[in-house]
Amino acid sequence: MIGDIGGTNARFAVAENGRYDELTHIEVQKYPSLHDALADYLNALPPGKRPVAAALDIAGPVFGDMVALTNMSWKFSISELRTSLGLSSLAVINDFTAAAMSVPYLRPEDVFTIGPQCAESTGPIGVIGPGTGLGVGGLLPDAGRMLPLSGEGGHVTVPTVTPEEEAIVRILRVRWGHVSAERVLSGKGLVNLYNALCEIQGVTPASMSPADVTDHAIRGSDPACVKAFQHFCCILGTVASDLALTLGATGGIYIAGGILPRFKEAFAASGFRERFDSKGRFSSLLAKIPTRLILEDSPALLGLANMDLDS
Repeated sequence: MIGDIGGTNARFAVAENGRYDELTHIEVQKYPSLHDALADYLNALPPGKRPVAAALDIAGPVFGDMVALTNMSWKFSISELRTSLGLSSLAVINDFTAAAMSVPYLRPEDVFTIGPQCAESTGPIGVIGPGTGLGVGGLLPDAGRMLPLSGEGGHVTVPTVTPEEEAIVRILRVRWGHVSAERVLSGKGLVNLYNALCEIQGVTPASMSPADVTDHAIRGSDPACVKAFQHFCCILGTVASDLALTLGATGGIYIAGGILPRFKEAFAASGFRERFDSKGRFSSLLAKIPTRLILEDSPALLGLANMDLDS
């Protein structure tokens, strides 16, 4: 069994030979615990399909037996969950570690190039993705294989480049003190950008969901939403190029998450790639690094399906 567990939705499936089936989507808020959600899924599988081993990814840090999701209330012990579900083994990793593990298995139709068509190159790979939160992962080449890299890069301090971005962060800092990249590069981050821009403009913000902000931005029906989406893409470009330089990601930067695949043309036309390349003396290096939007519906599940549980 494999499971991709985020702050809003979770996906469960049964993996075999690098692919998966028996896919089920759930809203995590409908279950009091991860155990209850997994037990429901396992009990609903056809006779003879119940797995004895499992690999899960979660939207949060995994640094020991006790695990807590960053953007919702589920907490659990890996060892207790394995026992309570009657599993012989249970591996738990970060969700963007799993997403990074999918990159070698993506088909050409699973990716959409943002910016120039760069020459194929080997080297480290970075993965970043705005959704309920902001996930970051990576792959490092080692003796002919790719080793996944875990981290919590979504919580680095958000960078600012323009005076308006600095003004936005000053407003957000009043509320949170530390303004992480996730505070602006996520679903809630889109709303935070919109509200801050309204405050800068001296207008009362409407009650907006992330979907409302993107809908108004794509239709051009609300100037503050249009600017919020523009800032979202540009700041993502800066954070993604920071990741590229940190990892030396000559193998490319892949953008995942649930927001941008729905707006791939608008994203491609945004300031993302210009900002990605804008690194002063290292702009020529960044210009050679491809940036690709992952269109695969669940790259984390694909990564888990190809995970070596014995490693």
